[in-house]
Amino acid sequence: MTQQPYPRSPKALLGGIAHLARLIDKIRLRHAGQIQDYNYITVGFDKYLVDFLGIDAQSFEQRVLAGGMDEELLVWVKSNGRKPSEQEIAQWTQALLASGPKDDAAHRRFQDRLQGIANKRGVAVSSLPAVTTWVDVIELDEERL
Repeated sequence: MTQQPYPRSPKALLGGIAHLARLIDKIRLRHAGQIQDYNYITVGFDKYLVDFLGIDAQSFEQRVLAGGMDEELLVWVKSNGRKPSEQEIAQWTQALLASGPKDDAAHRRFQDRLQGIANKRGVAVSSLPAVTTWVDVIELDEERL
């Protein structure tokens, strides 16, 4: 059985920006037909990142699919989006990496994700590592935790 390829961790920084390397991977993997069930560009961390960077999601997707190394794609982002300061980037990255469920509905979605991971592994939720952030749920789901 072939294991599904995973995009990079949201913790992998590109230009100090969390989730950017992951979004690049998600675009490539999705268009290669290797992931379809992931939140994609218009929701979740993808949308949060696109909004923070002030880039057009479709244009970025086209640029990624045209090819290039991470650094070239970072240059495109910096040239085609807003120009956040290093401090803004650091604050945004820290906030993204530390974010957890903020209300009852989000807490239920968080618990549902954990239950889904436990079901995939054939274990009880209580046997999973304790996590409190959305990033850690991703890490857990993609077998990095």
